[in-house]
Amino acid sequence: MTSDQSRMKREHPSVAPKAAPRSPKIVIADALPDSAADLLSREGWEVDARAGRPRDELLRDLRDAEGLIVRSSTQVDANLLAAAPHLKVIARAGTGIDNVDLNAASERGILVLNAPGANSVSVAEHTCALMLTLGRSITRADAAMKNGQWTKQALLGTELQGKTLGLVGLGRIGQEVASRARAFGMQIIAHDPYISEQVAKDFDAELVTLDELCERSDFVSLHVPTTDATHQMFDADQLARCKSGLRLINTARGDLIDESALTNAIESGQIGGAGLDVFEREPPIDSRLTALPEVVATPHIAGSTKEAQELVSTEVAASVRDYLGLGIVRNAVNFPSIAPEDLKRLQPFVDLAQKLGAFVAQLATGRTRTVGIRYYGDLATGNNEPIVAAVLTGLFRTMLSSTVTLINARTVAEARDVEVVESRSSRPRNFTSLLSVQLHTSESELWVEGAIFEHGGARLILLDGVEIEADLEGSHIVIRNLDEPGVIGTVGSILGKAQVNIARFALGRGSAGAIAVINVDEPTNTDDRKLDEGLLESLRAVPAIRAADLVRI
Repeated sequence: MTSDQSRMKREHPSVAPKAAPRSPKIVIADALPDSAADLLSREGWEVDARAGRPRDELLRDLRDAEGLIVRSSTQVDANLLAAAPHLKVIARAGTGIDNVDLNAASERGILVLNAPGANSVSVAEHTCALMLTLGRSITRADAAMKNGQWTKQALLGTELQGKTLGLVGLGRIGQEVASRARAFGMQIIAHDPYISEQVAKDFDAELVTLDELCERSDFVSLHVPTTDATHQMFDADQLARCKSGLRLINTARGDLIDESALTNAIESGQIGGAGLDVFEREPPIDSRLTALPEVVATPHIAGSTKEAQELVSTEVAASVRDYLGLGIVRNAVNFPSIAPEDLKRLQPFVDLAQKLGAFVAQLATGRTRTVGIRYYGDLATGNNEPIVAAVLTGLFRTMLSSTVTLINARTVAEARDVEVVESRSSRPRNFTSLLSVQLHTSESELWVEGAIFEHGGARLILLDGVEIEADLEGSHIVIRNLDEPGVIGTVGSILGKAQVNIARFALGRGSAGAIAVINVDEPTNTDDRKLDEGLLESLRAVPAIRAADLVRI
């Protein structure tokens, strides 16, 4: 082993099973700066870098390839993977992996890498550019000048200094925007349930609710992924709660905003303008929204700078080199750091842990502070890091996005200042192995326990101190209620009236009250889902019911 290889192993402690020392071919399928191919070629790899080749030609070129580097143009689906029997690694030159079939890649044992944060500065600067353009009507002023018009009075602007900037999301990009906004003299407030008070304080940001952010902000900038919770989070109702004249900026994901509602809000004067780099449909066709003079629109270029592309390209090329040459894993999206023999022993509990994490995440409110994980019985011995990663994956994947995996779950927790506390007890507790997860947030504490049944798979056996037995699969309505007659019948009537079929009805009760976990059938068509807020509100309206929540596993 060379001194460089020894150094790389020291600097990158996450080491996968050692791969072949040299790859016969790495295919670069999308347009990247020459620096990526140059880096790999210098190391002796055969590099096939051609963007825009026909699909059938790409499939032929992948027959003997061990590495594939793409941007967003190439669709890495199951058919492509089937045509690449020797493929070991896919590198996405960027952050999002929407164009990569992650499940298909994982099933084939193909490592998927990305370059998170490499374009954060570029996106943050573009956000500031849109904010300045909106504040000073720069695009309208430029258009007037090009038309020979000198319309100073009609183009009265506003300063950023002293204004309030609301950041929805205070991750990498949100933090970069906050740093620049401080230089403008802006007051910064932020809504991010997964960021601690200390992290916000480091960026002079005050954490607030989404409604308060909308009511107080002069400018709002979005920096969150699309999840069930954030999809069209700025709809007609949310826009109506905004401070009159607020200017909205989106360089994150197009479907965070209901574009029709935003168009109406701008036309009515409720929203003063918008700076948009992303859209529900790209490119937008016959868009009323982009035609409005109060809207500054750019064609998804926030991360497109020479510097960002160079950084992304060299980062993914180096990651591919490290993995294929030395077995070193960096910026992996789907790789669990676990030996094969340990994986076989722990796999059922890894599955249980992820389901418990997802279950408790959907019942929690407030900012996550601490995750407690306790192992009982046989599970109390050995290295349980995969179980920790699985709990965090279930927790944060529900809260954030599907790209949270076993390999990066710890990093996600650390970035959000979430403390993970492990404890062990050799006492079996009625099961040879048992897993307990406690979630402490700024508003609540939740406690769940689960076990593996010999023929029944993963089961929930305790919720907030109440013994219960429920499957951890499918859709569940979780009800906490007073332990009094008639509640079960009332619940059944409400569900029956809504034509929701009950698959299983698990009950438990303790000194503080009763709990029901109802496994229900749900249409797979998301446009025809019966389990909506209206049904939950009907359940919550029952005097004896303290809480009713929907949990999907």
